Amino acid sequence: MSERISDYVLEFDALATTWDEGIPLGNATLGALVWQKDGTLRFSLDRSDLWDLRPMENLNFKDFDFKWVHEQWKNNTYKNVQDKYDAPYDNSPAPSKIPGGALEFDISELGEITSVKLKIASATCVVEWKNGTVLKTYVHATEPIGWYRFENLPAYLTPTLVPPAYNLKEIAGEENPVTGQDLRRLDYEPGLIEQTENTITYSQTGWSGFKYQVHTQWQKNENTLEGSWSISSNNSDNDKEITAEEVVKSSFINGMDAYMKSHKTWWTTFWGKSNISVPDTILQNQWYMEMYKLGSAARQGAAPISLQSVWTADNGKLPPWKGDYHHDLNTQLSYWPTYSGNHLDLEQGFIDWLTKNKPTFKKYTKEFYGTNGLNVPGVTTLTGDPMGGWIQYSFGPTVGAWLGQHFYWHWRYSMDRDFLKDQAYPWISEVAVHLNELSVLGEDGKRKLPLSSSPEIHNNSREAWFGEMTNFDLSLVRWTYMHAEELALELGLNEEARKWKEELKAWPDYAVDDSGLMLSPNLPYLESHRHFSHLMAIHPLGLIDPSNGERDMEIIRKTIENLEAIGSSYWTGYSFSWLANLKARALDGEGAAKALKDFATSFVLPNSFHVNGDQSGTGKSNFTYRPFTLEGNFAFAAGLQEMLIQSHTGTIKLFPAIPEAWTTVGFNQLRTEGAFLISSQKEEGTVRWVNIISEKGGELRLANPFVTKEIKIHDSHKYKWANNVLVIDTKPGETIIIKPRT
Repeated sequence: MSERISDYVLEFDALATTWDEGIPLGNATLGALVWQKDGTLRFSLDRSDLWDLRPMENLNFKDFDFKWVHEQWKNNTYKNVQDKYDAPYDNSPAPSKIPGGALEFDISELGEITSVKLKIASATCVVEWKNGTVLKTYVHATEPIGWYRFENLPAYLTPTLVPPAYNLKEIAGEENPVTGQDLRRLDYEPGLIEQTENTITYSQTGWSGFKYQVHTQWQKNENTLEGSWSISSNNSDNDKEITAEEVVKSSFINGMDAYMKSHKTWWTTFWGKSNISVPDTILQNQWYMEMYKLGSAARQGAAPISLQSVWTADNGKLPPWKGDYHHDLNTQLSYWPTYSGNHLDLEQGFIDWLTKNKPTFKKYTKEFYGTNGLNVPGVTTLTGDPMGGWIQYSFGPTVGAWLGQHFYWHWRYSMDRDFLKDQAYPWISEVAVHLNELSVLGEDGKRKLPLSSSPEIHNNSREAWFGEMTNFDLSLVRWTYMHAEELALELGLNEEARKWKEELKAWPDYAVDDSGLMLSPNLPYLESHRHFSHLMAIHPLGLIDPSNGERDMEIIRKTIENLEAIGSSYWTGYSFSWLANLKARALDGEGAAKALKDFATSFVLPNSFHVNGDQSGTGKSNFTYRPFTLEGNFAFAAGLQEMLIQSHTGTIKLFPAIPEAWTTVGFNQLRTEGAFLISSQKEEGTVRWVNIISEKGGELRLANPFVTKEIKIHDSHKYKWANNVLVIDTKPGETIIIKPRT
């Protein structure tokens, strides 16, 4: 089974007329959106490290730490906390991601457009006009450069470089953190634009000496205009960053076609990492679009995926929620598909960023919480510094624990023992230290956090802090101790493992009633809410799982039934993607596919971008607004993968949650825990073959995917059965092919 990636083309008969529906191009460092504004063809240009990093006002942990917050909460003077920590996020324009600028081309003389295409196989955008003019443009896969070429031009055409609206006299529209604040509030001096016959350079100075440069150069040959562009940034006068002008000047030595070769090579390799084939064309097409965006937004060596990644708003405003790093859901969901999707190389960029900023996180943990060990601010800048906001989540006590799951997954999916020893276990064990020191003894004799929360229940009110443990925090606490013990045992640290095992016993069990998992022991899930924080133990943490037996299955069934009975009126797009993952874990293929289809048909724009609100008019949500964020897109991809393969229990399951009608379905090189690459094909309802590549060797456990135990294995490899689980000892680099014996 193989998929023709060239078949996946996003095609329109006209350019989009809003920035968030533009054709997305990117390489995790640079990004562009291709659209039309006021009759001109516009490239909205961005770079992931363009940030105004001025410190958030009032973040004074010396005088206003977690203990102070707790006192205000107990004394019912919580407005002091809101004024101190929440209001500045709403009122201050920065810290914030900032836009780069735009290139515009006056296309009024070119006439009518016949097609606009995004070819995801080669990550190129092609625009064609009736008069025969063609635009080809791409952002190089690995180099900080974008290219454009107009062919068959009837008249001379040159670009115009448009700075962001830092100094415009008037910007219309509402202003708040969701819709974006006016760029003029950054109070930047006007940038400098320098132009020659075939170049334009825009230089902008931001806060505290931050500078960035946008440069484009072009050449005209007969009826062709070819050019390239780049953005460079530096944070101080001592920064030796190569300028955008130098990058572009160097690129012209070889030209657009030469760069296209290495660009295509990278994308060919990317698409060769994994593929899927499902009979639902809506889900199939959406998955390929999500993976395309993943390849455009994630890269080792670049900034990790923020709310909008390299596609900052181009509407004269700051991006929604300042384009920051939200760790109460957004960054976590954005990397879900990298694991089974076999893109650990892209996920590595997030791990590297977390590791690099660990000293900043530990400093925050000590200063705000007064604990040793490790926690992470729930809302951070590019450099990991806290930004404030609704502090129940932006300063949540278990943020570091959820991020710790990415360290655990990286270990389990790679089986890199050096990573386990040097990064995964230190992160998770240091989070456990923080939780130990922060916790107190409750009236029931069990440990608890002084204040607990459940994103984003009760929004930003005093009631958003709970005096008892929420299931959200409790599941993350329990997960941390369980996996600290597991990894300590793996490393032979038996004393430490015993310590974590004993610490876990001190914490309570989950709050459950007749409707399943509650928000907290005193609060059932009674109202529709976008964030499924109360059911973290089911997914993504996998602590409550069908593999544990009927009691767990009953909790899962009741919890999801209650979730759906209360309804989706206050869900956003990512809620449906998350529901698909939950349904897949509950082995409900019909439900998982429906949730994914609801997402794909109602919560994405024509260019595939996820927007929080329901765009379909079918009433799936009361939210109809359209701030664009990426986590819903990537959680969608993970949900479809979860339907096709699961390995979180230590046993690999093929096609564990697919609809009955999906009789022909398959995938190539999806990755599992244990560092196995699995390919398989199901035809007419029967699994025909399974191909396994064992990267690191070790025991493979595969739930029998065939209707019989009569199987044949290539090279007569030895195997055994444990009930209906196939057990094979594998060697590093070994390939194993299994078929039913006919």
